[in-house]
Amino acid sequence: MTNSGPPTLDDVAQAAGVSRSTASRAINGGLRVSPEAQAAVDDAVARLGYAPNRAARSLVTRRTDSIGLVVPEPDARILTDPFLAGTLRGVSDGLAGTELQLVLLLSRPGELPGQMARYLRSGHVDGVIVTSHHRDDRLEPELGRGSLPAVFVGRPFIETGLHYVDVDNVEGGRIATRRLISRGRKRIATITGPLDMTAGVDRSRGWHEELQKAGLPDDALVEGDFTAVGGAAAAERLLDAHPDLDSIFVASDLMAEGVLKVLSARGRSVPGDVAVVGFDDLGVAAAMTPRLTTVTNPVVQMVEAATGTLLDLLAGKRVPEAPQVFTPHLVEGESD
Repeated sequence: MTNSGPPTLDDVAQAAGVSRSTASRAINGGLRVSPEAQAAVDDAVARLGYAPNRAARSLVTRRTDSIGLVVPEPDARILTDPFLAGTLRGVSDGLAGTELQLVLLLSRPGELPGQMARYLRSGHVDGVIVTSHHRDDRLEPELGRGSLPAVFVGRPFIETGLHYVDVDNVEGGRIATRRLISRGRKRIATITGPLDMTAGVDRSRGWHEELQKAGLPDDALVEGDFTAVGGAAAAERLLDAHPDLDSIFVASDLMAEGVLKVLSARGRSVPGDVAVVGFDDLGVAAAMTPRLTTVTNPVVQMVEAATGTLLDLLAGKRVPEAPQVFTPHLVEGESD
C-alpha cells in the first residue's frame, strides 16, 4: 500500500483479497457476504485501522449510527438540574459497548411547537429518547404517528402507542404525604412541579389522594417549576396564602432547597414549625441542612432501561408495549 493518507475502502479490499463491493457490504452489515470474506475484511480493517466514512455508510445502510436525547428545556437547566445530569449519565451508560453516537437536542428560545419533532423525523438520527417533555412541545403526537423509534423517560400524556419508562410518581406523592400525616401534621401543603408535565400532575395527585383519605384539607397548593428559584418563589406565595400550614410536600429536592431558604428567612424552623419532604434523592437532599427527607427518583436506572428499549427497537426486536415503572421509596432525613 503506497497511499500515505488514511486507509481507504480500496486498501481494505486489497488487503482482504476481495472486491471493493464485497468489502463495502462486509463493513456495512455483512449482507450477502460469506463468513470467510467477512472474517478477512474484519481482519484487514483491524490491521489497517480503517474508519468508515459515516456519510457514505449512511447512504448504504440508511442509518446515521446516532440517537437523539431530546430535552425540551433551556440549556442552562442541563448544568444545574440533577435529574437532567442523571439523564445524560444514564444514556451514556446505556450506550456503553455500542458504536452509536449521542446527539443532545435542547430547546431554543422562541422555538415553535413541533419544530423539534419535525427535525427528528427528517432522518438526522436513528432513534430518540425524550425526557422532561411538556404537553405543548408536540413531541408526543408527532413521534407517536411516525416511524422513528422513540422512548420517553416519564409518562407521556398520550400513552397509547408510545414506549416509556417512569417512576410511580403517584405512589411517590402518596409516600411523602403519608409520612407527614404519620408525623401528626394536619395542614399539609404542596408545591407541585409544572402541571404541563406528567410528573407534576402525578405527584400532586398522590398528595390529594392521601389527604382526602385522611379527611384533611387539600387546598394549599402552589405550582412550581422544578428549580430552586422557582421553589423559593412558590414558597413565598404559599406562606402568604396559607400561614397556618405545618408541613410541605415539595415535588422536587431542587425546589425544596429554595423552600428551606424562605422558611429560614421567615423565622420558621424545620421541622419544628414546618416539616418538609422532597422528591428525587439525586444528591441535593444530602447536602441540605437539615438533611432533607425525600422520595427516590431512580433516574439513572430509568434512563438505562429506556436506552435498552431503544436499542432493542433499533435491532428489530419485539418490545413489550407495557411501560417499565419503577417503585419509589422514602429516604430518611431530618426535615420532617
